[in-house]
Parts: sequence; C-alpha cells; structure tokens
Amino acid sequence: MQWSWSSLGHLKASLRFSTLLAIVLLQAASAVFFIGDVFWEFRKSGFIGHTGFEGLATLGLVLGVLFGIFEMARIQRSADMAENSLKIAADAFGDLIRDRFETWALSSSEREVALLTLKGFDVNEIARFRKTATSTVRAQQASIYAKSCTHNRGQFVSSFIDALVETPLVARQTG
Repeated sequence: MQWSWSSLGHLKASLRFSTLLAIVLLQAASAVFFIGDVFWEFRKSGFIGHTGFEGLATLGLVLGVLFGIFEMARIQRSADMAENSLKIAADAFGDLIRDRFETWALSSSEREVALLTLKGFDVNEIARFRKTATSTVRAQQASIYAKSCTHNRGQFVSSFIDALVETPLVARQTG
C-alpha cells in the first residue's frame, strides 16, 4: 500500500470513529448496568431519594448514549457527503483537463508532460520520469503553452484554477 496524506486522514477518521464507537458501547453497557441497579434497588427499598437520584443519572446516561448514536450517524452521513462532493469535484477536474487537452489537440506526449506540469513537477523531474532529455520536455512545454495560449507554467496552471473557480459543480446522479 502506498502512503499518502489522504490515507493518513482516513486512518485518523477511522480511529476517531472507532474510539467514539467504543465509548458509546461502554456507555451503553454502563446504562444497562445502572438500569438493572435502579430496578433492583427500587424492588428492594422502594422509591427513596437515592433511588430517584440514581434513576435520573441513569436517564441522563441513556439519553447521552442515544445522542451519541445519533451524532455518530450524522457525522458519518456528513463524511459520506463530503467524500461524494470531493469525488464529483475530482471527476469534474479530470473532465476539464481531458476536454482542454482535446481542444488544444495535444499529442499523447504533450498530454503526459502537461499533466505532470499541472501536478507541479519541474522540467528535470518530468524528463527523469519520461526518460527524455530536458530540452525535449522544454520544447513540449513550449508547444503546450502555445496551444493553450499561455506563456509559462504559472499561466498554464492558473488557467485551470480560474476555470474551476468560475465553473459551478453540479452534483451527478450516482447509481
């Protein structure tokens, strides 16, 4: 498995959710114990101040458990919606890249260089990845900039950012 910040975020979220679940289960087990204890004391001693106070404390614990369960479900729904929104945005950005590359009639080599440029790699890194000379990469970038009506890496990358800022994302139907 390849390490990434995203996988670290998922691990932290999973650990947080597991911890919260363990706490809610411990509270639920405690609530069951205290419910039994209140009923036992009520049967044995009747309704006295101590039994009433324990009953209220147990009611508070039960309400806390229920709130915890509902809150966990809400958080999970919210996380699912955020993940879905991120997927929609990533898909839209991928579509934008493909559409622009097609409109500009980039060759397959230019597409690869353009994508690596968008990802932030410099000329030397791109040349190393593609096993080509840096002069070849520079020539391909010059061609890409000309076809995209930009003059340098900053304008090229900025043209995609500008398009994202100007284009509203519409939720896609998921099946």
